[in-house]
Amino acid sequence: MVMSLKLYFHPLSSFCHKVLIALYETATPFEPCIVDLLGDAQEFKAIWPIGTIPVLRDEAKDRTIPETSIIIEYLAQYFPGQTQLFPADRDLCRQMRLRDRFHDLYVNAPMQKIVTDRLRPEGRNDAHGVEEARNLLKVSLGMIEEDMAHNRWAMGDQFTMADCAAAPALFYADMVAPFRDTHRNTAAYLDRLMERPSYARVLKEAEPYFSMVPK
Repeated sequence: MVMSLKLYFHPLSSFCHKVLIALYETATPFEPCIVDLLGDAQEFKAIWPIGTIPVLRDEAKDRTIPETSIIIEYLAQYFPGQTQLFPADRDLCRQMRLRDRFHDLYVNAPMQKIVTDRLRPEGRNDAHGVEEARNLLKVSLGMIEEDMAHNRWAMGDQFTMADCAAAPALFYADMVAPFRDTHRNTAAYLDRLMERPSYARVLKEAEPYFSMVPK
């Protein structure tokens, strides 16, 4: 059977994890296309010139969809699955989008700043930028800690796109700036996310690549 959807991604990428969780939650069939941004960069940029991953390609509709939240909204519109990742209430949906952006911008982004700085050539490190990232991450984790004192998921009882964003952001944040001893509610939330079958599957598929994460 020819699949309409192709996902261009890498199993190690936190933002790719976000979309993979949504695909597995909704049981949406897709063709995985792993991108080597060093080896396949030019070929991939023919599809998405910006060169960022993940990117969803809907061959049947001849559409290229970048950006994680947009991809997941596209899936919800055209490939609704067994898990509804968007609250039906419009006000709750707006709040969910805020939490989605919060985890992307204030957890995932500073975490990536810390990681990518370790990949810079010697003498090209950005100590000031890393310090700012660590401070932002500390503030963000404190806010999540308070929120998770009363909630099971980002929006309460319903698993949503915000949790798809939170899972990889917190997983990698705990790897580069461990918080389990200081943020018990956040750690318990991360454990629930990692035990969720969709994210457990993503992590299992990423295992062969974890040695590539800079220590």
